[in-house]
Amino acid sequence: MKPSALITGASRGIGRAIARTLAQEGWPVCINYLERRDAAEELARELSNSGCRVLPYRADVADRNAVEAMVQAAAETIGPVELLVNNAGISQYGLFQEITDAEWNRILAVNLSGPRNTIQAALPHMIGEKRGNIINISSIWGLRGASCEAAYSSTKAAVIGLTRSLALELAPSNIRVNCIAPGCIETDMVRVLSAETRRMLVEQTPLGRLGTPEDIANAVLFLASKNTAFLTGQVLTADGGFIV
Repeated sequence: MKPSALITGASRGIGRAIARTLAQEGWPVCINYLERRDAAEELARELSNSGCRVLPYRADVADRNAVEAMVQAAAETIGPVELLVNNAGISQYGLFQEITDAEWNRILAVNLSGPRNTIQAALPHMIGEKRGNIINISSIWGLRGASCEAAYSSTKAAVIGLTRSLALELAPSNIRVNCIAPGCIETDMVRVLSAETRRMLVEQTPLGRLGTPEDIANAVLFLASKNTAFLTGQVLTADGGFIV
C-alpha cells in the first residue's frame, strides 16, 4: 500500500491548505481534527470527489492513546504514515503572570507533547522501512519571542529544538526532520486581531502583505519533495522577511 501523509490540525487554516496541497500532489492524506468535524468532513468530500484518498480522523494530539489509534487507522485505511506534518497548535494572548496552570499545561500538551506523541507513534514504521519525513510547524515567535504570548512562544521554540535533535538522532535511519516557522499568516489566529494591529503587521512585513495558508503549504511541499532529500534539521522561515 502506498505510504500516506498525516497532517494534524487539518480541518482549517494552515493545516487544511497543507492537506489539500499534498492530496493534489498524490499523497493519501489523514486529516486530523479535534472540534471541527464539519470542516474536516467537508474537506474530505472535496478531495475524495477529486479522486484523492483521504481519511478524516478525530483525535486530540495531546492524547497519546488517541494518536496511536489514529496512526494505526491511517496505516490500515490509506497506507502507513511516512510523511508527518505536525501542525496542530493553540495560542493564548495575555500577561505571563496571569496564565493559569490549566492554560499553561494545555498549551504545552498540544504544541509540544502533541508532536512528541505523533512522532513516537509513526516512528516504528519509519525506522523499520528506513525512510520517513517529519515536518514540524513552529513559528517566528519561537525564534524571537512574542510579548504576551510567552507560553506559545516557549512551545514553538521547543519544537525547533526537538526538530534539530531528532534530525541528528534519526538521520542514520534515513528519516528527515525539518521545521517551518511561519510569520503572520491569514488564519483565525490573526483574524481576531484588530484592524489596526493587522495593518501594523502588514507594514512590518517587507513583502507588504500577510502570508496565506497556501504559502505555508507550498513550503511543506518543498520539504516533502525528493528534491530536498539532503535537507534535515533545518528551520525554514516563511514570513515575508518579517524577522530578517
